Parts: sequence; structure tokens; C-alpha cells
Amino acid sequence: MKNNFIQKFYYGDIPEEKGGGKTDAKKSGHDWPLWEVFIRSKQGLDHKHVGSLHATDAQMAIENARDVYTRRMEGVSIWVVESKYITASNPEEAGELYEPAVDKVYRHPTFYHLPDEVNHM
Repeated sequence: MKNNFIQKFYYGDIPEEKGGGKTDAKKSGHDWPLWEVFIRSKQGLDHKHVGSLHATDAQMAIENARDVYTRRMEGVSIWVVESKYITASNPEEAGELYEPAVDKVYRHPTFYHLPDEVNHM
């Protein structure tokens, strides 16, 4: 009697001699870096953050993002960025960060005199 068993393989896990892939078979999904995904829709001009995923490289991240985050051909462009390369400001330091903008009064038209004829502004 032949022993048949089912073995699950995830993308990149198939050994090279069986699958011919170029990814490292020893890496599991937990070792793969985290990528942030940004997609531009057909109606939009900007890319919006839609989520995160794990992938071995940028090409795999784009392909997985296409499969996971775009349906029915709604995206026209995909950006992926490895999460470790994103730097964010600290919300607790927002006052200090935006303080230089306070002295630029010309950006706020509150001191301009409007004629009486202009009443819909």
C-alpha cells in the first residue's frame, strides 16, 4: 500500500529541485520582510495605502498585492515599500514639528479685506 500524504507549500516554499523557483526554500513566511502596499485607482491621481503583506522581494510583493488588493481591474499602478524604510513623525511632537508654519501668516488669508460685493467666499 502506497503512503500518500498532502504537503502544503506556500509561494516560495517549494524546494528548487522540485519547483525550479529562485526563492530561498529555507525561508518561511515568518522570515519574509513586511511590505506596505499603495494603489492608485483609475479615478484617482494619488496612491493610497491599502495594506501590508509579506514577500521575499519587491517583484513578489507587487504580484501578491495585485492578487490581494486589486479586483476587477480597478488599480492602474501599484507601489510597494519595505516597511523598514518608512519613517514616520511622532504625533506627540506635532506641535514642535508644525511650529514653523505658524509664523507664515501669508498662508492664511484671514487678514485680507474683502469688498462688500464678495459675500460668497
